[in-house]
Amino acid sequence: MSLFSSVVPIFVVFSLFQHQFIPQIRAFDVSQQFLETAKSDEVFEWMIGIRRRIHEHPELGYEEFETSRVIRDELDKLGIRYEFPVAVTGVVGFIGSGEPPFVAIRADMDALLMQEMVEWEHKSKVPGKMHACGHDAHVTMLLGAAKILKDHSHLLKGTVVLVFQPAEEGGGGAIQVVDSGVLENVKAIFGLHVSPALPLGQVSSRSGTLLAGSGFFEAVITGKGGHAAIPQHSIDPILAASNVVVSLQHLVSREADPLDSQVVTVAKFQGGGAFNVIPDSVTIGGTFRAFSKESFIQLKQRIEEVIIGQATVQRCNATVEFSSKDKPFFPATINDNKLHEFFQNVAGNILGPTNVKTMLPLMGSEDFSVYQEVIPGYFYFLGMKAESNKKPASVHSPFFEVNEDILPFGAAMHASLVVNYLTELQGSETHPNEKLHDEL
Repeated sequence: MSLFSSVVPIFVVFSLFQHQFIPQIRAFDVSQQFLETAKSDEVFEWMIGIRRRIHEHPELGYEEFETSRVIRDELDKLGIRYEFPVAVTGVVGFIGSGEPPFVAIRADMDALLMQEMVEWEHKSKVPGKMHACGHDAHVTMLLGAAKILKDHSHLLKGTVVLVFQPAEEGGGGAIQVVDSGVLENVKAIFGLHVSPALPLGQVSSRSGTLLAGSGFFEAVITGKGGHAAIPQHSIDPILAASNVVVSLQHLVSREADPLDSQVVTVAKFQGGGAFNVIPDSVTIGGTFRAFSKESFIQLKQRIEEVIIGQATVQRCNATVEFSSKDKPFFPATINDNKLHEFFQNVAGNILGPTNVKTMLPLMGSEDFSVYQEVIPGYFYFLGMKAESNKKPASVHSPFFEVNEDILPFGAAMHASLVVNYLTELQGSETHPNEKLHDEL
């Protein structure tokens, strides 16, 4: 065998090795560069300022006018084009070529109806309203990603769609965004949620079902009011409603498969206003959750049957309403299997493989699932728990706090996911008939 003949196979093997692993090395370098940029004093302080401005002025679903203005002002400064209004107060921006492929990142904007109990310099200035679920941080991290992507637009092999969505907290903002058509031809969408229980610098998610589908119900149970001292002359709706509440708990404990997680919670019970008067009616309401559509539909049917049946036993009448325009049903949040593997690789490059965790499904719900009904999507949790003995307050608590050190991690994750996704798609697909986004 000649020297030349022995060199050629080695050269071929090296070429194959180089072709396979160089993109991974570049992806690692880009992801680390994004994180370093996000952690720089200039960008970090800029994000903190935005987050605190939004936190001081919390707005409920479809009322996020000031939040939307802040977003648009920052996009204008960055030179990023956008559509507004989308879904009443939403903003959708575009970075890149304006041509396929398209990939989206989403942040929710709305606050909650509760009084903030955390005493600090940037406490909510709106009585009875608070960003108690981290949406102020979500918006900020997406703007941080927009800044990074704009500065590295030469890396974008397509177009990134920035979705600033209103009304996640029960208002179904995602439904209106989808109905607007602004996500037409988007190949994938990514979203995140801050996690006060997960350590800073870690992410957690899973392939397949992540969060439950959810619905709301409200029932009015009507009897006959009267004096509490002579109940025989009345038909007591409070007694009927109490039996309803107890019976509803049997739906999960005695009718559901123990391996098929479901929840029925009555969280609203309103009736009467005096100690000695039996009211004419009682209103109850609550939520129900399930991971599968079949279980969800069955649960809905049985809730109605139990309420009407138990009311009838107590000589009362009942009407039951499910969902509404303000509180629509949300399907389960189900992560795309292929995107899960992709996510683990990208997150591992930024945070290190040991900081990418797999979690069990949660009974919480997210209207991000609406996007996943029409687009392959991936949703994950980003940790922000500091190294201390203090137990952080959960989301939807008046004592909830955001550890602002999370902001660079979220911005870098967003940017890295979409840059790497577009790079992987480059050359793998053709897009002859897809509509271009004229905004660019």
